[in-house]
Formats: sequence, C-alpha cells, structure tokens
Amino acid sequence: MTSPSKRRDMDVMKLMMSDWKVELTDENNTSDFCVIFHGPKDSPYEGGVWKVHVELPEAYPYKSPSIGFVNRIFHPNVDENAGSVCLDVINQTWSPMFDLVNVFEVFLPQLLLYPNPSDPLNGEAASLLMREPQSYAQRVRDYVQRFAREENVLGKGSERKAASEDGAKQGEEEQGEESEGFLSSSDDEE
Repeated sequence: MTSPSKRRDMDVMKLMMSDWKVELTDENNTSDFCVIFHGPKDSPYEGGVWKVHVELPEAYPYKSPSIGFVNRIFHPNVDENAGSVCLDVINQTWSPMFDLVNVFEVFLPQLLLYPNPSDPLNGEAASLLMREPQSYAQRVRDYVQRFAREENVLGKGSERKAASEDGAKQGEEEQGEESEGFLSSSDDEE
C-alpha cells in the first residue's frame, strides 16, 4: 500500500503531467497549491479562468482535499466571498479511488455545468437560477468578465492579497478582476 505522502506527491505530479497549470505555494510542499481552471465549454462560465486553491490534508487520499475558488465566481454551490465549494463528492462521499485529476477534469466541470440550487452556499445565485435562468446566466457571464478574465488571473497571481485589500479600499469597480478572499472548502465542517 502506498503511503499518503507518496500518493499525494504522485497525484500532484499526475495533475501537472495532465497539462494543468499548477502553482505550488512552496516548491518543497505539495500539500498547498493553486490550479488554473477554465470554465467548461457551452456554459455561461466558458471563457472564464479561475485560480482554484487546493489544500491536501495529511491523510490525503483518505481525507478529501480542500478546494476553493480564489477569484470570484457566481454559482449556487460556491460561497462568493470565501470561494469554498459545496460538492458532495468532495465534502461527503470522497473516496481514495479519486484523485486530483478527477477533481479538475470531472467534478468541477460538472459542478459548473449542473449547479444544485437546492443545496446552496450562495442563496442569491440559487434563487436567481430557479426563478430566472436567463438572468442567472447573464450574471455568470458578467462575473466572468469582471473577475475571471485570463489576462487578469494569470497576470496577478502573487498580488492577489494586495489587490484584495486595495479593492476593499477603492470599491468593487476599481478593484479589477481580483478576489476579495479565499478560505477553503467546507469539508472540515461536515
């Protein structure tokens, strides 16, 4: 049986070898990193680029990763301010059979393509999706333009905290495309 730390390193390497852009927070630590994630085609998220923060617990893969969007996204199952993700397969039904490639190639695209408004972290997004799906899709596209443009996400990676603080002082419109903050997924609460 593979040790959790060896499996963690193998899964991060597999993610990198699968053409995902992975930014390690510390090159000697594969437990804390960001992945550049593109919105799925044929969805209102298409064209958007997000930094997704990943924290792997010591017991990974037996305990699920903590996943959160760094820059803002409008979605019923993502906390808009914290970036935390409400996704059963990560928070409740995680299995060591899954790996990080599954998270980015299957779980997150499915989350964006098929939101679940009956289990929201963002009540406004859930309500809008149920009442006015066209308005919901337009709001998603607006957020993509404001907070998920590729040139802004990839160009300001190390400055995200400073940009967040500046944005709080200058107001949301002057803030640009950066996030106001990130915590982690809600799997620790489950």
